[in-house]
Amino acid sequence: MTVLAAVAAPLASCRDLPWPSARERAHAASAPLPTRHVPLASAAGLTLAEVLRTSQPMPGFDTAAMDGYAVGPGAGPWQVRGTIRAGGGRTARPLGEGEAVEISTGALVPAGARAVVPVELTERTGARVHGPTPTDGKHIRRTGEDAPAGAPLAPAGTRIGPALLGLAAATGHDTLPVRQRPRVRILVTGDELTHTGRPAPGQVRDALGPLLPPLVQAMGGETTDLHHVPDRPAGSLATAVHALPYDGAEVTVVTGSTSVGATDQLRMLLADADARWVVDAVACRPGHPQLLAQLPDGHWVVGLPGNPYAALVAAHTLLTPLLAGLTGRSLPTLPRIPLTGDIRTAPGRTRLIPVSWDGSTAHPVGGHRPAFLQGAALADALAAVGPDWQPGQPAPLIHLIS
Repeated sequence: MTVLAAVAAPLASCRDLPWPSARERAHAASAPLPTRHVPLASAAGLTLAEVLRTSQPMPGFDTAAMDGYAVGPGAGPWQVRGTIRAGGGRTARPLGEGEAVEISTGALVPAGARAVVPVELTERTGARVHGPTPTDGKHIRRTGEDAPAGAPLAPAGTRIGPALLGLAAATGHDTLPVRQRPRVRILVTGDELTHTGRPAPGQVRDALGPLLPPLVQAMGGETTDLHHVPDRPAGSLATAVHALPYDGAEVTVVTGSTSVGATDQLRMLLADADARWVVDAVACRPGHPQLLAQLPDGHWVVGLPGNPYAALVAAHTLLTPLLAGLTGRSLPTLPRIPLTGDIRTAPGRTRLIPVSWDGSTAHPVGGHRPAFLQGAALADALAAVGPDWQPGQPAPLIHLIS
């Protein structure tokens, strides 16, 4: 009995899944990792584990929106009572009718001020300033007008970027609740692989060892280690999976060994381990023999084909959604862009092709045979061309990290 026959019966519901369904299953399979609090300086690129809320009203006080004069009730001219700069405190008493203070952008507006008159609209002579009569509230940012205290600012599952860090700091936060980066170890299989210089006849230079760690980083994960595992003797992969320490990793990525050839060991390894299968092959080209399973101890195994472009397609199909689920992020929504050019569909399968995008339409760039990365290296995105796609119709695009 072949490896495939040995494991086919219990995998009927997850074998040869449509490409969109495989993404959805990979995302739904995992639960978010535990929450921890980190300083703002360490939070960039992580994911919010809880809703970010304001700790105080925003702004926290009535603020001048322009350099000029905060004026009291009544029309000008106004008697200038003093000066308030950003960072200064409130004046001793409210402004009365006919009174004003010189004020800087961002400074605390004194009580009794009806508006701020911009400096460029005024003319000052000694302690008196002339200018147009403003409408009430003009050029004053009122307390809490951006957000009241306790207002939600960003939902859980939001990726923390520079703007969110600035927002958190502005609202008084010193730390943020986050999901840790999923830790990933990588096992690259293949007796034919070399790792330096030009390969000799019969050998192939390893492309996935250099490709995968930065890809994992861009997907929101962290590579703990990378090992090269030979195809022979039989059982080498099982030894590597079970004998090598996880080093805290939640995910093991295995490249190659995902098909049913004589040296492909991953499916038998998972069957022997009584793994819970989530995806066993995807109806796409390239990258069909990819898989996702969970070992009894909760550790995840992602199987990618050995051909580099096929592996890249499979990583975007299964690894990206899995890592999103582990960090509590939603499944990435893919923009749909019209495609033009010489594009052929595959009956019953989704084709993933590298494309350039000019802002309105996408065009194939070529160079995308399963073992060749030129197209992906030059492309803006991968287009998921379904079996029923027609020329000129839109297709989902996966943005490629440059």
